[in-house]
Amino acid sequence: MRWIIMGMVVAMAGCAGQPVAEPEPRVVRVDVPVQVPCRVKAPAVPAWAAEGLHKEDSLEVKVRALLAERRQRIGYERLLVAAVASCQ
Repeated sequence: MRWIIMGMVVAMAGCAGQPVAEPEPRVVRVDVPVQVPCRVKAPAVPAWAAEGLHKEDSLEVKVRALLAERRQRIGYERLLVAAVASCQ
């Protein structure tokens, strides 16, 4: 029993003499996405061609106005899509 205790004391004394190695500080780069507010101006809503139609207008005038408004809406939609895409 005495030899076991002596062996443990010697083993502990051997460990006590070694300095504790501290880890070296190092810089680690971590890429993290950060949310950024979008600062794109919303496109102005155009004056739609069919807004000025009256009940008394001819069918030809109404159809032309509706076709023109369709083209306006397609162009306006493209501007909106471009604004949203620039924020992504």
